[in-house]
Amino acid sequence: MSMSLPPDGLPVYRLLTGPDDASFCHRVSEMLALGYDLYGSPAATFDGEKVVVAQAVLWPSARKA
Repeated sequence: MSMSLPPDGLPVYRLLTGPDDASFCHRVSEMLALGYDLYGSPAATFDGEKVVVAQAVLWPSARKA
């Protein structure tokens, strides 16, 4: 089942950010389960208190555009 657009009006590109914890990992996993692909490498920084991470995801049909 291939959809040309993400479900529920979600954008084709998303940048997920947040503390490096289980909640962030679940958010990325949810996007993968919906059909998004990882886009690029994750990024990490330290804000003085905690590690903050970012991961871009891209809907597969956007690569063909």
